Amino acid sequence: MSAKEKIPDFTLSDERTALAGDSSVTRFLSYLRTERQYSENTQKSYFLDLAHFLHYQQDFLPPQGSSDFPWHSITDRQARNFVLKLSSAGLSHSSINRKLASLKAFFRFLLREGVIHGNPFTLVKCLKNSRPLPMVLTVEQVGKLLDAPHQYWERQNNADTNPEAAQAALFAAARDRAILEVIYSGGLRISEATGLNLEDMDFLGSSFRVRGKGQKERICMLGQPALLALREYLQKREQRGLGLRREPGPLFRNQQNGRLSSRSVERSFKLYVQEAGLSPDCTPHKLRHSFATHLLAAGADLRVVQEMLGHASLSTTQIYTHIDIGRLIEVYAKAHPKA
Repeated sequence: MSAKEKIPDFTLSDERTALAGDSSVTRFLSYLRTERQYSENTQKSYFLDLAHFLHYQQDFLPPQGSSDFPWHSITDRQARNFVLKLSSAGLSHSSINRKLASLKAFFRFLLREGVIHGNPFTLVKCLKNSRPLPMVLTVEQVGKLLDAPHQYWERQNNADTNPEAAQAALFAAARDRAILEVIYSGGLRISEATGLNLEDMDFLGSSFRVRGKGQKERICMLGQPALLALREYLQKREQRGLGLRREPGPLFRNQQNGRLSSRSVERSFKLYVQEAGLSPDCTPHKLRHSFATHLLAAGADLRVVQEMLGHASLSTTQIYTHIDIGRLIEVYAKAHPKA
């Protein structure tokens, strides 16, 4: 969703309350959780998309004395109008398509359950996406970012003479360097990195096991810098009394010995981006983009990169093949006298 994209000015609280009492919706969310093994955030997104749809359905109410909506009465025309209204509200094509996918999945579920006899969204086509190229860092910029945790915490140490604070800073510097190295080395999503356990790591084989979307597992590689950073971090972790070097459980821990959260990584990442002199728009996910782009630019096979990223579709990975071409065109346009 772009920064200028208009968002419908409503909270959907009434719609969400009404949907919470619908037995079909309850079973659908249970299906997403148990059979599809979707994350809690993904389940919430589906539920909110259903609430958006309900918001636009005038006079669509449960029968007297029931909390279940008459989903069988939804028509193809109502399905098409939903897309038109979302577009009129200013939502991007990608946001509309995501909501369409949610509604199609819900009505497919109702069809499977025998609640309806036809899916009104079957003939509603997705809108064409103008897919922007993801922002990536150069190899030099990645290097500056990976050095930033030590530089940042060294400055904090110089300004603070408290011995305990100094030890906490050394731990934070080693840990955050290690998690950034692992994200870049394996092309991880931030949630995948924070979800790692020590038993997932194979230090001898220079690899580790990752649980991605839908709890699908894949094997990722540990480069030499990532291995060294992890060993330094685990040593500091043990010195802080936050787990033995080979103790099972969360790999990346906070100062209270709990699992490091994605939100905590994001907050620290902003400090390191500033320390490295990079654009404020840079996020941890840009390391994943950079991982894929650098591999492909160096000649890696597209399907191998797809496997490393955990992409279900090759088309999702193919976007990275266009980035270097785009840069070449940009350089050519600026430098060539006849461009």
